[in-house]
Amino acid sequence: MGTLITPGFEALVFKASRGIEDIYPLTYFRKDGSRFPAIVSVTALRDADHAIIGYLLIGTDNTARKQAEEALLKAGALQRAIFNSANFSSIATDAHGVIQIFNVGAERMLGYDAAEVMNQLTPADLSDHPELIARAAALSLELGTPIPPGFEALVFKASRGIEDIYELTYIRKDGSRIPAIVSVTALRDANEDIIGYLLIGTDNTARKQAEEALLRSEMLASAGRLAASIAHEINNPLEAVMNTLYLARTTPGVPAGAIEYMDIADGELMRIAHITRQTLGFYREFSAATSNCAAKLLDSVVNLLQAKIRSSAAQIQIQCDKSLRVMAVAGELRQILANLLANSLDAIDPGGRIVLRASVSIDPLNASHRVRITVADAGCGMVPATTRRIFEPFFTTKGTVGTGLGLWVSRQLIEKNIGSIKVRSNPHGPHQGTTFSILLPRHIATH
Repeated sequence: MGTLITPGFEALVFKASRGIEDIYPLTYFRKDGSRFPAIVSVTALRDADHAIIGYLLIGTDNTARKQAEEALLKAGALQRAIFNSANFSSIATDAHGVIQIFNVGAERMLGYDAAEVMNQLTPADLSDHPELIARAAALSLELGTPIPPGFEALVFKASRGIEDIYELTYIRKDGSRIPAIVSVTALRDANEDIIGYLLIGTDNTARKQAEEALLRSEMLASAGRLAASIAHEINNPLEAVMNTLYLARTTPGVPAGAIEYMDIADGELMRIAHITRQTLGFYREFSAATSNCAAKLLDSVVNLLQAKIRSSAAQIQIQCDKSLRVMAVAGELRQILANLLANSLDAIDPGGRIVLRASVSIDPLNASHRVRITVADAGCGMVPATTRRIFEPFFTTKGTVGTGLGLWVSRQLIEKNIGSIKVRSNPHGPHQGTTFSILLPRHIATH
């Protein structure tokens, strides 16, 4: 880099702190003093002003790769055992890039049987072509020589004796994509002539998801700060206008016709004030999620809207295991559920039925780790065109009565609590009505 770098933490993050993608091999020391090789990627974490607030180091155990490289140069059972491992993809090619070995891990990762690719395809044929073009262009610029966007772009550095680890998107047989971290080693004979290449790939999906979640969180926080700032700026002149309007209405001798127009203006100003209050209520300083009894939360929401429930003569049912606990910011979750319940009360006929239910999610990917909370009514329902837009800001079916921010704010708060919300509605038939489903992290008490 042409500058003095001290041999400590700075050496680990120097490139990342300068905005340069950095992935490198490193030996970690365990607590017991033992060592293991790792492949580490480093990303600088930045705030809304692009200032560095920390670093994210994602490490994968590189032991398997080291063992695979050694085993490839040996014959016998050890080689077969390593290459039958399903934990990573091992793809070995001849000197021209044609695949000669395609292990069980590669079959699982990419969806091909070994027979479909061996002696027929190169790793470039299984890779995202635009990424190959970009890699070839970057390497050509870095190394000062033209490199074609094919297999040569994948192995060029390794063929020159330069250790190479990079990110790559593989294309599965079914057309789906999988991000991977790939290390490339040139295989040489006793005369140091290249006889092939070994590409070891590990699934990089988890790291990508973590980076996307972090980016989404930062964007949400920035949007919240901007919305709060705008709302604050609106509040002051809005209050001045409302006070002026009040003085004008109470001035002696004001014609009745003018007062009528002032009443209309006052109603619109009150609506704007309600919107700014909702916006300011959405953005607040970060509060950590806590463990909450789902049943008590549902009870508190029903009590909160007791007057509205009585006026509609609604039949409210709560279905929840008393021991079920959900991780969330309690005040935010109450706000969300109260908004959903209020909408259901507006949708049902007098005496209609609404069911609030909390249960363990039946999603096999999240079983025993998520809580599903549903608010289901037998009301008028919504047509598909409405359900598609229901979470858009300022979209409302209530005319001038609604602000169109309630469900939008609810979704932002749910996502802030690491959850999701979906709606299912039917305006016709015997199962008419609307059901909102919220998925949130579950807390399992330990004793």
